[in-house]
Amino acid sequence: MTSPLIRIKGLTKHYQMGGTIVRALDGVDLDIEAHTFTVVMGPSGSGKSSLLYLLGGLDRSTSGEISINDERLDQMDENALALFRRRTMGFIFQSYNLITSMNALENVAFPMQFTGTPVSERSEKSRKLLEQVGLSDRSHHRPSELSGGQQQRVAVARALVNNPSLILADEPTGNLDTASGIAVMQLLSDLHRSGRTVLVVTHDPRMTRFATHKIFLLDGHVVSEDEYKSATMDIVNSCMSIGSLNEISK
Repeated sequence: MTSPLIRIKGLTKHYQMGGTIVRALDGVDLDIEAHTFTVVMGPSGSGKSSLLYLLGGLDRSTSGEISINDERLDQMDENALALFRRRTMGFIFQSYNLITSMNALENVAFPMQFTGTPVSERSEKSRKLLEQVGLSDRSHHRPSELSGGQQQRVAVARALVNNPSLILADEPTGNLDTASGIAVMQLLSDLHRSGRTVLVVTHDPRMTRFATHKIFLLDGHVVSEDEYKSATMDIVNSCMSIGSLNEISK
């Protein structure tokens, strides 16, 4: 029996805020298989972004184990983590994280500067990736000249430059309108169907339509879908009640 692509055991991430300890993740156990499209759902403060950043080696856990391809991220130093990320992962962020002084082609090519890829090869590969995400006609436009959806597609192309087997996306539709959000969801689904493993953290329920697997987080814990729906419904009802009370008090 083969090991899962991602194995998480007893993962915790605690933050000190004044005299209070915030338990962003509090003993998470997860297995995620290769070639799946996993969506991690959770409201703000549930721990989903903390989970993604730990998986991506962008932050350190308080305790617990993270293995990807049977390699322990929690035991790697910063240099080893950087090399592992470069050869294994592609990142997509809610805020795009494009370099404002560079055009789309240059933004996509930028990560290849750190792999020793020749300039001509960088340019050719970047053109092909922009064509793949439907932006071949925007290659010389800077981020300020692109819509939010176009910027996110540039970010997707950039995430693919080193041919990663694992795509990690943090609220990739969070800053997009409905049509652009659906286009990015479809693009992520296409990447999954091409053989990549995709993991998305989001509070956007539309994303679950594309998922092969769903994980639900509340207050740093993995919960069942029924528990998640019940808790989120309670939150909605509380907000409605507060709104009604405010209306009455006017």
